[in-house]
Amino acid sequence: MIDPIDGTKEFIKKNGEFTVNIALIQNGSPVMGVVYAPVLKELFFAEQNLGSFKMTQVQTLEDVEKAIPTDLSTASLPDIYTLVVSKSHMNEATQEFVDTKEREHGKVNAASYGSSLKICKVADGSAHCYPRFGPTMEWDTAAAHAVASFARCKVTQGDEQSELRYNKENLLNPFFIIQR
Repeated sequence: MIDPIDGTKEFIKKNGEFTVNIALIQNGSPVMGVVYAPVLKELFFAEQNLGSFKMTQVQTLEDVEKAIPTDLSTASLPDIYTLVVSKSHMNEATQEFVDTKEREHGKVNAASYGSSLKICKVADGSAHCYPRFGPTMEWDTAAAHAVASFARCKVTQGDEQSELRYNKENLLNPFFIIQR
């Protein structure tokens, strides 16, 4: 599953927070994923039975060959409970979720990112959670889903029980929550 420009609004705004996403899906689940943010020079990649990794300052194939990947499964979290939210799609349900987390954790930081970077920020330990209570398509999430899953994050539908599934007849994702 390929999304050549995830974060079209971010691409148009030229803020650098768009990504190129590539995922391999088997039996409805992502088993491999690559998320590349070319302007930010960040590369996230994951494979079942291998793990999940991040490289920075990656712009060329030579950079990839020289870079030392960071293992995301050992990422540490910020002291203050941190949520990532969409720059373009904040809504009432998301605000209610943020309010609930504030009641549970006291002070909560909310950071905004574009595209699949939100999922990757949970995977790399920059945030505890990304709630998405708005429409996304399978190609928006599949690659980053692999990155998060193999970084030991929980990727569930909004019910926080059922995992997201792919290659469905309807490619629209249900609401979901990514948690570390």
